[in-house]
Amino acid sequence: MIVIEDGRLVVSGRLTIATVPALFETGLQHLTSEDLLVDFSQVEAVDSAAVSMLLGWTRAAQRSQRTLRVTGVPDDLLSLARLYGVEELLPQQSA
Repeated sequence: MIVIEDGRLVVSGRLTIATVPALFETGLQHLTSEDLLVDFSQVEAVDSAAVSMLLGWTRAAQRSQRTLRVTGVPDDLLSLARLYGVEELLPQQSA
């Protein structure tokens, strides 16, 4: 699930192959019109689809000349990104 809260896009629940396609599209809609801070602190579980979603959002932000920042990225997502060798491609984390 994605909600807008205090100027952030808050992602919650499970980021898996079953849920990512709809979440990806929702995030894209926001990225085309504004800079974005995405909060992952309420994410319960991830699989490799979550890495793909975040990389896709990163590419879309770059194409639209928008800034994408993330916060609360789960350790599991970071571990998968490291495993796939793409950790350095993820957007900058905000404190």
